[in-house]
Amino acid sequence: MSRAVLALTYILAVLGACSRESPPAPATTSSAATAPGTASAAGALDRMDTRAPVPLLPMMANHQKQNMRDHLVAVQEIVAALATDDFAGVEQAAGRIGFSEQMGQMCTHMGAGAPGFTAQALNFHHTADRISAAARDRDRAQVLTELGATLQTCTSCHAAWKQQVVDEPTWQRLTSSAPPTHDAMRQD
Repeated sequence: MSRAVLALTYILAVLGACSRESPPAPATTSSAATAPGTASAAGALDRMDTRAPVPLLPMMANHQKQNMRDHLVAVQEIVAALATDDFAGVEQAAGRIGFSEQMGQMCTHMGAGAPGFTAQALNFHHTADRISAAARDRDRAQVLTELGATLQTCTSCHAAWKQQVVDEPTWQRLTSSAPPTHDAMRQD
């Protein structure tokens, strides 16, 4: 196994550990949001984080985080399959993060309040499609190249954007001038 594959496997194993869900919080009558000083601490952190906000309703933000964790699991599965020359497994895992009309609609909806977000999100999914193509060709080096390109789209997106959880009136205000979702997911 090449050093690049070993290094990537190690990195993804570490990142995969981060993707596991935390145990449920104990039931209490007070939440962290109401703890003294929490709001000001969260505000201080938000001011330090200069990434562009992606406004989302709470349910949307949670759904997006679940998808991101699943994307990470798919990348972990790609690396594990590639390590054993299981190109069908690589293709199957890459298909989970590749483009589909449903994924395009979801990315468009999620990015409705953040101009530029949808294009970057769709680019990720289209980039992941190239992993599948390389797996169909049984081209190990190209799978790694395309996986690297896909991970670069991940890191550049996470470097540019942060979730901003908003209430329904704010969501409506921020997305009322958004273009129709159908045209936003087309790639010419």
